Amino acid sequence: MSPMQIDRCRPEDFAAWLPLRIQLWPDHTDEENRAQAFSVMESEDSAGFIAKTEDGVAVGFAEVALRYDYVNGCGRPPVAFLEGIYVVPDWRGKGVARALVGAVESWSGVKGVTELASDVLLGNTTSQGMHQALGFEETERVVYYRKVVERAR
Repeated sequence: MSPMQIDRCRPEDFAAWLPLRIQLWPDHTDEENRAQAFSVMESEDSAGFIAKTEDGVAVGFAEVALRYDYVNGCGRPPVAFLEGIYVVPDWRGKGVARALVGAVESWSGVKGVTELASDVLLGNTTSQGMHQALGFEETERVVYYRKVVERAR
């Protein structure tokens, strides 16, 4: 593996960051992904990190935000929450996610929080394995339900 650099996302990283966000969140429109990325960059309570090869090719990203509401399995807020992490398939298993989470942990420590949380869909065993390999511990499993209610007339 060639050397890799992890940087905090800046506006000049946007062109490389947006396609990675679209890979992770394909159900969001390009405009939604764009707006959310700018929101991450502008907020004091969130950060994005991008992993690039020594020749400047973006191979992954992670986003973190402080959550002030209750976070399942965690103590008192605020808690740093890994909102998303994505590594290009050819770069998986090469330490990119570990380096990105390391940057997230450093940012979280500067913010004064002592817990980093995340969530994964039940069927996403690849991401579950990555979280476990990076030292996350499973706290609980949840199934969400929904029921449509008719509006009163």
